[in-house]
Amino acid sequence: MARNALTWLWMLCLAGALTQGGLNLLRPVTSYKLIALGAGPVTIGLVTAAYALLPLFAAVWLGRVSDRMASLRLMLSAGVAALTLGGVALALAPNIAVVAVASALLGMGHLAFTVAGQTTIARTAANDALDAGFGWFTASYSMGQMIGPLLGGALLGTASVAVEPESMGRVNLALWVGALLAAAALGPVALKFGGAPLRDVTASAEEDGRPSVARILGMGGVVPYMVASMGLLAMLDILTAFLPVVAEQAGVAPVVVGVLLAIRGGASILSRVVLPWLSRRFRRTAMLKASLVISATTLAVPPLFIQNEWLAALFLAAGGFFLGLGQPLTMTMITTTVPDSWRGSALAVRLMANRLGQVGMPVLAGAVAAPLGPAAAIWMTCAVLAGSGVERIVRDRPQSGV
Repeated sequence: MARNALTWLWMLCLAGALTQGGLNLLRPVTSYKLIALGAGPVTIGLVTAAYALLPLFAAVWLGRVSDRMASLRLMLSAGVAALTLGGVALALAPNIAVVAVASALLGMGHLAFTVAGQTTIARTAANDALDAGFGWFTASYSMGQMIGPLLGGALLGTASVAVEPESMGRVNLALWVGALLAAAALGPVALKFGGAPLRDVTASAEEDGRPSVARILGMGGVVPYMVASMGLLAMLDILTAFLPVVAEQAGVAPVVVGVLLAIRGGASILSRVVLPWLSRRFRRTAMLKASLVISATTLAVPPLFIQNEWLAALFLAAGGFFLGLGQPLTMTMITTTVPDSWRGSALAVRLMANRLGQVGMPVLAGAVAAPLGPAAAIWMTCAVLAGSGVERIVRDRPQSGV
């Protein structure tokens, strides 16, 4: 596509960076607010799961709606609005229950924006341009995942949240900044750039039939790609929620945690920017296996050496690079597996699987962290991720004849 025809993509990526910057400031700071409110690892795990609970049930419906919409700007705007309101609710929350409700609202906002953004790319780009489109879009997410924690850590400073009584003021200020950052995404979404030239899939929809969850999952290859995507996103969530808890117990300042999480996000940006180049040289299946196994191995190390910031940063950078590859790869693989008129729905089912992992894994992680410590939550998730990668390696290994 010509450069001037890609204005919609750059505006979408700018909005993605702003929403994810706000979201990834809000979510780690939410952990600190919970600590200041006296919450333990199990409660933090449950609140983290609340973020994904409503999207778990709404994802498929939103996907079907996105397949039928002529323009997805309204859904993008609704996602930005929900993220902003969720951030405001977190800043005003007087107790843990309100924090949980606000986290659920954040989850719905993220889901609506992501479904609309992914469907825009799936219904616009040619198949050979999907890696680039999804790569840039997820790179914008990684940019937000780098900026958000960095800004949040700077706002919280170096004092311990659990010890300093006045820490709640700094926490709430950071939450307000996160809400404003998300709200800024309304600018690029509302700009009169004409929107993306979405393909009309009405004719093919009649031939392909209604895309149900069972029919989508029945397409060959879809389930393994969704399992891999679920593990990768769960790893990101657990790292974001529990690395601040590991650091708090080790006496590492929030500003350092913000830098470490930003390094992870920056490495994911790099991997997604170079993904079009990598996809011309390596098979997608091989890159996905490397993403699963290497990210699991490297991200298990930082909790052991959290007080050695340089060593933790090195392994977070390596893990972040390979963690970043998996999501756009699974988007492309699922998109090219299903009929054109099912693309939005299939990507939404993928998001539903992701939310299932985001509900179950934090609860399980919190239960593991309660007796064994917060680092165990990260290690457990690394084990799940590595298991998914090993399963793909074994399944794809050529079978010798008898």
